[in-house]
Order: sequence, then structure tokens, then C-alpha cells
Amino acid sequence: MNPIPKMITWASLLLVLCLLPAGLGCRGGEEAGAEAIFVSGRIEGDEANIAPKMGGRVVEVAVREGATVRQGDLLVRLSGKQTLASRDEAAARVSVAQRRFEQAGQQVSVLDARLQQLQLQEGQSGVEAEGRMAQAEGQLAAARAELVRSQADLEQNTADAARYAGLAQKGAVPQQQAEQFATKVSTSRAMVEAAGKQVAAAEGALAVARASLDDPKIRAAEILSLRRQIEEAKTNARSVRAEVTASEAFLSRLDADVEDLEVTAPFDGIIITRAAEPGQVVSAGTTLLTMVDPQQLYLRGFVPEGEIGNVKVGQRVEVFLDSSPQTAIPAEVMRIDPEAMFTPENTYFKEDRVKQVVGVKILLKGGYGNAKLGMPADGNILIERSATQGE
Repeated sequence: MNPIPKMITWASLLLVLCLLPAGLGCRGGEEAGAEAIFVSGRIEGDEANIAPKMGGRVVEVAVREGATVRQGDLLVRLSGKQTLASRDEAAARVSVAQRRFEQAGQQVSVLDARLQQLQLQEGQSGVEAEGRMAQAEGQLAAARAELVRSQADLEQNTADAARYAGLAQKGAVPQQQAEQFATKVSTSRAMVEAAGKQVAAAEGALAVARASLDDPKIRAAEILSLRRQIEEAKTNARSVRAEVTASEAFLSRLDADVEDLEVTAPFDGIIITRAAEPGQVVSAGTTLLTMVDPQQLYLRGFVPEGEIGNVKVGQRVEVFLDSSPQTAIPAEVMRIDPEAMFTPENTYFKEDRVKQVVGVKILLKGGYGNAKLGMPADGNILIERSATQGE
């Protein structure tokens, strides 16, 4: 007889044990009143390939295989002088754009203040023009009245002077009295001349006052022009603001590129492979490290096709490690393969390779630190026995 091969895979052992009646071949810990489907396999985990988002030269690899890392820990550092220089240039552009935006805002504020001043002057100029007009008309009327009175006095004094001069020649009145009336005539002429000048001045003032009635129109034209300037200033401010936003967005992208030069751990886990060394030039997406989450380990095994109908996602499982065969680790079924398959080719018994099985993943909910990748383990998928089945 040929000796039994010393190396028997866990899949082959699974197929042998699965042929036994339910419950046979199971390790301790099975609950009373429950049946179990025995599963044997090994501990596996979903691997995460750690790769950079951008290319560069590897400067430092901070971890080795087997290292335990925490989320955010530095794993690999890449060089990026060009990226750093671009980031500094972008930061300078943002600073310049921000200063231009501040100046544009100040210009708008100055123009707004000037607009408010002109609007106030527009209202006041109308009232003031009407007041000056009324005052000039009153002064002109008074000057004309004074001119008329002075002219009347001149006519009266001229007539009196002529009459008294004739009486003085006849000796009816003293000569001195005739001379006094002659002096009054001279005074009256001077007053008429002065009154005429006052009338002319009042007419000039009235013309100026009448012209000031156009001040509100002038202010309105100035206000319209200023509003156009304000709109242009606001448009310029919006344009500069858009430039600031674009510059800040570009700077943020470069900041992200700088951050991406340091590759950090995406979660708490264990480094299982190291594929990069300092000095190596890598491109974006090149796998640098591979890591796995030790709290997301699972037992990978196969269930005979005839038993898979009793297995459901979320079903309770007891898992036993070879290092602690009597201690049950709580677990649950996390995945059932959608299709059956023939027993894997590495099974040593040819007759077992023609049987169909369904792969399952059993998530460990304990045993952290004890369960290791590649470690063989067994499991009991617990099937509750219903009252009808028990009768």
C-alpha cells in the first residue's frame, strides 16, 4: 500500500469531516440543543494595497513587514521639490490676488461714500437754489423801488430848486434857501445813480440764482456717472474675487499634492508586505505596501453543497484555533459564495476533487491578537434545532 501523504491540505480534511454526521469531528463548545456544520480552513484577511496618489522618488519607508501601525501613521515619504515650489508660487499668487481684491473693495467703498454725498447735495441744491432765487427777486424788487423813489425825489427837488431860484431872484426868499434846494438836487441825482447800480447788482444776483436752478440737474448727471463707475468697480471686484477663488482652489490642490507626498496608514492594521525601498522611483498607483486589519480577520472554508441550505449570512459560528482548541471564538457568517464549485485542485484525494462545495467567509468577532493570517482553524456553524424537528 502506498503510504498516506504526510501533507494534507485543510480543504481535504474538510471534505473528509463533512462526510461525517452532523456534530461529529467538532471541537468542544457546541451548544446543547443545536446542530453544527463543521468547517475547517485557515485565517485570512482582506488585504489593502497601499499606493501613492502621485509619483516621485521614495525617500523613506518607515515600516517593515509585521509592523503594527495606527491610522494616520507615516508609512512612506516621497520627494517632491517641484510640487513644493509650485505650492509656494501658488501661495504667492493667492496673496497678490487677495491684496487686489481688498483694493477693489476699498475703491467701491470710496465711490459709495461719494455717491451718498452727491445724493445729499442734490436734494439740498434744489432747496438752496429756490431760496436764492426768491432772495434775489426780493432784492431786485427792493432796489427797483428805491430807484423809483430816488427818481421821484430828484424830480421833486429839481422842481423846488427851479422855483426857489426864481423867487430868490425876485427877492421873495433868501438866496441861501435857493442854494439849499440846489444842493438837494445834486444829492438826489447821486441817490438815483446809486439806486440804479443796486438794481443792476440785484439783476445780476437774480441771474446767478436762476442759473443755480440747474444745480440739481448737474448733480443728477454726476450721480449717474458715479453709479456707472461703482458698477465698473464692483464688476472688477467680482472678477478679482473669482481670481482669488481660483488661486485658492489651485493652492488647495497643490497642498493636497504635498500631503500626498507622505503616505499614511488608512486604518489600524499590520504590514504584511513591503514592495518599495528608498531611492526607488514610483508612479501613482504603484503598490508600496500591503496591510490588513487584524480585527477584520475571517475563517475561509467550504461547505458541502448539500449543507449550504442551512447556512445564512449572520449565522452564529464558534471558531477554534489550534493554539487554543478548547476556547471558542465567537464569529458569524459574513459571506456565502453565490455559486458552488468543485473542491479546490490542491486536494490530495482525487475522489474528493469531484465533489461540489460552496465557499464561506466567517468573520471573527473575538480572538484579536491570537488569530494570525494563514493560521489553520476549525469552525462550527450553529444550526438551531426547531421544535418540529425535535419531535
